[in-house]
Amino acid sequence: MTSRIRTANKQARKPAVGAALIESFSEAVAWARGEVELPVREYHPPEKVEVEPIRRRLGLTQANFARVFGLNVSTVRDWEQGRRTPEGPARTLLAIIARHPEIVHEVLERP
Repeated sequence: MTSRIRTANKQARKPAVGAALIESFSEAVAWARGEVELPVREYHPPEKVEVEPIRRRLGLTQANFARVFGLNVSTVRDWEQGRRTPEGPARTLLAIIARHPEIVHEVLERP
């Protein structure tokens, strides 16, 4: 791709990005003023979460997995051995850990 085409592509994208930012900001201001309601999205945690594959993929022992993510080690053990199953909020947390553990690290990191 020539530099002239790349420059033209970048210039073509700039107004679209700027317009999207202005629109987002305008919506946020209208929401803050109580002029509009933001749409509510419904999310549902996965029906079933297999804890052991997540933990193994991260290369952690049960104890380390529990410590790193603020869980009780006996709970992790019970999940993995099928004595208990993660409930809604735990399934959500585990789904996030499975896909983006760095986000959980960032949020739980102590200042």
